[in-house]
Amino acid sequence: MNENLLNEIEREFKELRVLDEEGNVVNEVNFPKLSNKELIELMKRMVYARALDKQSILLNRQGRLGFYAPIYGQEASMIGSQFALEKEDWILPGYRDIPQLLFHGVPLQNLFLWSRGHFKAGQFPEGVNALLPQIIIGAQIIQTAGVALGLKKKRQKAVAVGYTGDGGTSQGDFYEGMNFAGAFNTPAIFFVQNNQFAISTPFSKQTAAKTIAQKSVAAGIKGIRVDGMDVLAVYKATKDARNQAINNGGPTLIEALTYRYGPHSTSGDNPDLYRDSDEVEKTKSKDPLKRFRKFLNKKGLWSEKLEETIISNAKEDIKNAIKEIDKLPPQTIEDLQRHMYEKPINL
Repeated sequence: MNENLLNEIEREFKELRVLDEEGNVVNEVNFPKLSNKELIELMKRMVYARALDKQSILLNRQGRLGFYAPIYGQEASMIGSQFALEKEDWILPGYRDIPQLLFHGVPLQNLFLWSRGHFKAGQFPEGVNALLPQIIIGAQIIQTAGVALGLKKKRQKAVAVGYTGDGGTSQGDFYEGMNFAGAFNTPAIFFVQNNQFAISTPFSKQTAAKTIAQKSVAAGIKGIRVDGMDVLAVYKATKDARNQAINNGGPTLIEALTYRYGPHSTSGDNPDLYRDSDEVEKTKSKDPLKRFRKFLNKKGLWSEKLEETIISNAKEDIKNAIKEIDKLPPQTIEDLQRHMYEKPINL
């Protein structure tokens, strides 16, 4: 490709940011229209998500939860994007995207049951538009394109949001889903949380492209690169993408630059083997909670007491949810057959 064109593409996908690491507003033009109450709610949700993350890891170590993918460092990309959605929108998550599902209306009990592999996990309340977390890497991208096409055919003012990580963009499904959505001009948002590592593979070894956002060019759709540790920038990018989609403006690819502080999952991953501890500490200045806390403190909207109350409430919710699912009878082979196959089979 022509070098001048490459440079032009890189300039076009400059990272969107609203707050710097000290919580100062550096982009007044893109500051989203949010009330003080909404700003506080964003922080409440991020604090709750981090508390849920810590408790889920402990529950996994106790053998009370199965597979779990930690979210520490990615709270802003998850909470900011979901906060920009409406109830009628659809979420198609990856296995790390538990907070988005929770705040979109999926009960905590269902999310814990999913981790345990229980069939009741997928029995969502009426009106909750979401799928269970996808374990197959990138498969939700094709599903997002399909759901978005359905919304368009039904002329619904809603969007389908598919979440994946940077590793998911190395899959063929990623390109197929984007291409399909672009060709049919569907109301889809492809939200990529670029946390720098696909398990142990660094982003630099996944692609020769300088950004994920620029891959939107080949699909003929809009692409944007955003500071994924700046909750206001993430909200702004997602809100704009949603408005574009419901007004027949087509899909958007959002690359949220974030960082995974912990392991890829609780299934034996040791990040110390493939990344430098100095690198991890260097990114701590961008911690989404620290950054937004500084911003709110300057506005007199936050307090340590409020944060402690939210953490305490989260722990109580988690304790109650675990108690409830522990009351359920063990899943049987008959249960599996009944929900997996059209006709029972002899085992």
